[in-house]
Amino acid sequence: MSGEGAGYDVARIEVLEGPEAVRKRPGMWVGSIGERGVHQLVFEAVGRAVNQVLAGGGGSVDVTLTPDGGVRVADDGAGVPLEAVGDTGGPGLEALLTGFSAGPEPSGRHIAAVGHVGSGLFVANALSSRLTAEVRCKGVRRVQKYARGVALAPPAAVGPATGIGTTIAFWPDTEIFDTTRCSFAVLAERFRQVAFLNRGLGISLTDERPAGEPRAVLFRFPDGVRDFVAALDAEAGADLHPDVIGFEREDPRMAGTMEVALLWSGLREERIRSFVNSRATAQGGTHVDGLRDGVAAAVTAYARKRGLPAAADPEPGADRIGHNLTGVVSVKLDRPEFLGATRALLGNNDVRVCDGEAVREHLGNWFEEQPERAAEVVDRIFHQEGNSSGGARQQPRDGVAGCD
Repeated sequence: MSGEGAGYDVARIEVLEGPEAVRKRPGMWVGSIGERGVHQLVFEAVGRAVNQVLAGGGGSVDVTLTPDGGVRVADDGAGVPLEAVGDTGGPGLEALLTGFSAGPEPSGRHIAAVGHVGSGLFVANALSSRLTAEVRCKGVRRVQKYARGVALAPPAAVGPATGIGTTIAFWPDTEIFDTTRCSFAVLAERFRQVAFLNRGLGISLTDERPAGEPRAVLFRFPDGVRDFVAALDAEAGADLHPDVIGFEREDPRMAGTMEVALLWSGLREERIRSFVNSRATAQGGTHVDGLRDGVAAAVTAYARKRGLPAAADPEPGADRIGHNLTGVVSVKLDRPEFLGATRALLGNNDVRVCDGEAVREHLGNWFEEQPERAAEVVDRIFHQEGNSSGGARQQPRDGVAGCD
């Protein structure tokens, strides 16, 4: 190749702005142009709705898969106006739909991360053939429509409104995606997790696509991660159903809150699921380490204090502590620090200390209040058949591999 043919200068640089920048490289924003990318669009819309509802102290989000390939996400949160007017505390919904410059992405312990990327409504709008945004506020319905990320007209009042809330309806673009079909199972599993991790939140999923009666599920769990642990135990086919041990605590040292639930049942292996700001951490991290530290400390202290036969044994290792243990640890942090780009491993050192102390205290109190059950648990840990070879530690990955 000659030098002239290989020349490259500023005139060859292509600058893309607005929706076209997203549409040119869709995989960069949603990870895939297949079903996984379509799910990410849904998670972006649902994430906005969930956080609006949580900001109001609870409520509901309703997701509908429509027969024409669309997705409708409605919430009853106060929301934001389509256009930011006066001191609204942030950008209007129109700004969120049309650009990245609407302000910094919300973060911190009060934000639930529903999707895996967090690219925002702008990306969902740009990658949809059409989108309709509706805001119900002060007795008025205001609507704005888009085509491939571009507004077709300014927001307009279209009539009276009953109640308050926001509805985003969108249709993934067939020019972008290899398939625009969503998996009911994948969406339902993720929404179920988010409902477990955020007490007071209700999430429904309705599928109007099948012929005949639509199928629908509703997730709302008043006991939060306690309900999560009970469900994990039931799904695994455990033959024992003891009370779930659980607690919630805020600790300023880690700038956040923790919610922990656990039980020992008839299962042989350890089953622990962990989350940071409602995002699954498949590789665990300091919050899981703290849970194991606290359990080991509480078990050992109880055995020695009560003079149980196990007291003369050496301190149990993590594999023995985890035998028969099912648990969920969910932390919500203002400044989470992840080790690696996938955000699958939490690295905040303060979290390990705070979690360990809290678990030791609460589990120790439970042992004192339930001496017969405590003796059973501790004896099983120290004298389990086969000791540490009895079961393998598991940190289950979240999500459902199958699709409709």
